[in-house]
Amino acid sequence: MAAGAVGLRRGDGSALALADIRNVDQKLDMWRGVLTSRYTVDGEPVSVVTAVSPARDALAVRIQSPLLASGKLAVRLALPRGYDLSVKHNPPLDWSQPASHRTRIVAQDQRALVLEHTRDKARYAMAVQAATPLRVAHTAPHTFHLAPASGETLDFTLSYAPDAGALQAASAAARAASAGVIAQSEAHWQAFWRSGAALDFTGSSDPRAAELERRVVLSQYLTAIQFGGDFPPQESGLTTTTWFGKHHTEMLWWHTAHFALWGRPRYLENALRWYQKTLPVAREIAASRGLQGARWPKMTGPWGRESPGGNPLIVWNQPHMIHLAELLYRGAPTRATLDRYSELVFATADAMSSMLHRDGQRYVLGPPLWIAQEIYDQSTSMNPSYELSYWATGLTLAQQWRKRLGLAPNAAWDQQLARLSALPHKDGKYVALESTPDTWDNVASRHDHPSFLMALGQLPGAGVDRVVMRRTLDAVLRDWDFHTKIWGWDYPMIAMTAARLDATQQAVDVLLKTDGPNNSYTAAGHNPNTGLPVYLPGNGALLAAVALMAGGWDGAPARPAPGFPQQGWTVRAEGFQPLP
Repeated sequence: MAAGAVGLRRGDGSALALADIRNVDQKLDMWRGVLTSRYTVDGEPVSVVTAVSPARDALAVRIQSPLLASGKLAVRLALPRGYDLSVKHNPPLDWSQPASHRTRIVAQDQRALVLEHTRDKARYAMAVQAATPLRVAHTAPHTFHLAPASGETLDFTLSYAPDAGALQAASAAARAASAGVIAQSEAHWQAFWRSGAALDFTGSSDPRAAELERRVVLSQYLTAIQFGGDFPPQESGLTTTTWFGKHHTEMLWWHTAHFALWGRPRYLENALRWYQKTLPVAREIAASRGLQGARWPKMTGPWGRESPGGNPLIVWNQPHMIHLAELLYRGAPTRATLDRYSELVFATADAMSSMLHRDGQRYVLGPPLWIAQEIYDQSTSMNPSYELSYWATGLTLAQQWRKRLGLAPNAAWDQQLARLSALPHKDGKYVALESTPDTWDNVASRHDHPSFLMALGQLPGAGVDRVVMRRTLDAVLRDWDFHTKIWGWDYPMIAMTAARLDATQQAVDVLLKTDGPNNSYTAAGHNPNTGLPVYLPGNGALLAAVALMAGGWDGAPARPAPGFPQQGWTVRAEGFQPLP
């Protein structure tokens, strides 16, 4: 189900054409979390102020225009059947089959309208509360028009509750005027910007510094508004629907790791809370595949089930839970942190361990599996470089968690770590995987994610030879096909590898690369990717890369902002948590 469409219509119910809206001036005040839009319709001024409550599902709206007083403008509230699920990305709302869902007026008075919307077993409540008396017209099934009973100001809140049981709570919460929600928003965002890490490029001679700072500031805001909910969202966040609205667990690291690195761990904690809640489902998935512990689905909805449309053989999502829990522990190295996440860490490690199998004197990963560079035959894929390094990192961290808790090492994990296959390489460079080591022989294998670089970048380099990795980085920057297929998070990911190799100029150059697709940022800060107007992994990866470059990592050179060039960049940074 979709939460409903809210927008302005003419007083007779007809839609406003884009050409009807002129002299547009729209400003987002990120310090207050308030969006102000001013424009004219038919030569008359219209002002719209909106803000969202940081504590509940409530939108505040204040509209001022002479067109409201004359009855020539109204707010349309329409509840669709849902989305057109035949469309994978950016689907339209589904207005067909109005009889297949129901909108019921639960309560109504001069200033309030409470609705309940149901389709099959899905249900939510919606409450409108106005500061002054309303005129409400029920113009069609599932459609209402709102206008002030008099005057040229329409001031209201629109609140949601998940089901009929929360309906009274939704109605009561909606009694706050828009000013109350705006005040809550202001307090929240001022506290947000006063918390966490800070970065300043003032004095830099590199002409790209201002653009990087713009992207960094806007990305902090965008990721915070998208990832604050109870369920980790899709790759387009809450702005538009992609991949049928499902969460991709392999993107969790890029979506949320930066929150810990920037000193705002509660956003990451919130995401891991959902994984803790769905841990029993992950255990069922593991058992169904003959594995121990908990195996995480690739593509999922709020209930944690494996969804059709995603490849269930992907594996690089598995160690994320361990690595992210470790980031939280580094920020709060207490027994409470260990107790909170140890079950998540150990169940994940158990599944990872049981996914390895013995091949002579060594342990191998796969087949079958679907590696991060999504171009290889999953039925034959074995020993991908990045995933092997992540397995070594994850199991090592899990052993460290056992030690911190006073537990004996897991003997099976120790044996597997000692005999884990080496990262595959050929002609002095790392390749994507051992079973098809054609990365540098076949141009068709040099597109999509150059995932082997993540072994030393996102990760600290388990099993990595730095000289070989430096050759590999140079080869990627020289020979990779950035035009056939590349994603917005690949550029920051490559920059992280360059930074750890002390190739700081290359790190900045690839982070701000302009001659490749999917590395631009809109005026609002979004990172559009092919066919996707919004792509949050790009924003999250940018923040993770900048955190690494500004805040450093374990063993980084002993200088400020060790991932930035010493020439052309003046970097003042505080509050960052170094990466492992």
